[in-house]
Amino acid sequence: MQRKAVVRTFSPKIADVKRDWYVIDADGLVLGRLASEVARLLRGKHKPIFAPHLDTGDFVIVINSDKVVMTAGKASEKVAYRHSGYPGGLKRTSYTEMLSTNSEEVIRKAVKGMLPKGPLGRSQLRKLKVYKGPEHGNAAQKPVPLQLSNAARGVQNVG
Repeated sequence: MQRKAVVRTFSPKIADVKRDWYVIDADGLVLGRLASEVARLLRGKHKPIFAPHLDTGDFVIVINSDKVVMTAGKASEKVAYRHSGYPGGLKRTSYTEMLSTNSEEVIRKAVKGMLPKGPLGRSQLRKLKVYKGPEHGNAAQKPVPLQLSNAARGVQNVG
């Protein structure tokens, strides 16, 4: 009587996870394409040890958040809502206004929507650092500059 080989699912241990630091320059990048790439790095989907139930992702620093671009006039049409919890406490803010005053929150909100909901997504979102200008305070971590493709910049391939 022969036994069949048993294939076991690999589940990484916390000690197996090595976290890197990446810095992304958002100058001229399309918001949604930038957010999906950042969410992929935060979740760790680019690593061979990825597991959907564990936080295997890396730290991501986004600089020049005030120079991010929204396509097709979405900046003027799209509206962000928040509520104070009191009756009549609904606040509306257009993305044009948010990009000029609080561009860090625009990127954070876009990335948050692409992460899992619950404690896992919150822990992954804590690894995102967004800065308005070209300077960031995480030089001691020696982040690696990451260049995104032309698709993230909204450039179409012609010919």
